[in-house]
Amino acid sequence: MTKTATIRARIEPRLKDDVEKLFKKMGLTTTEVLTIFYQQVKLRNGLPFNVVIPNKTTENVFKDTDAERNLIRCNDADDMFDKLGI
Repeated sequence: MTKTATIRARIEPRLKDDVEKLFKKMGLTTTEVLTIFYQQVKLRNGLPFNVVIPNKTTENVFKDTDAERNLIRCNDADDMFDKLGI
């Protein structure tokens, strides 16, 4: 099928550059990524991921982890399971 439709969008330049570098590492062009995204939206009849607004508890956890507060560090999986009581 011939590709003749065009998509235009404005986006923050740094975000665009950062994401396009990731696409390049994956061996994909922006056009290929958008095509994959559109195909997934079509197949799922909606977005291919959940879009949610974090609740207050989740926001607090994000803030704490960003500030490296209230973290429990584990040496390995066994240590983690021990600390979780599993």
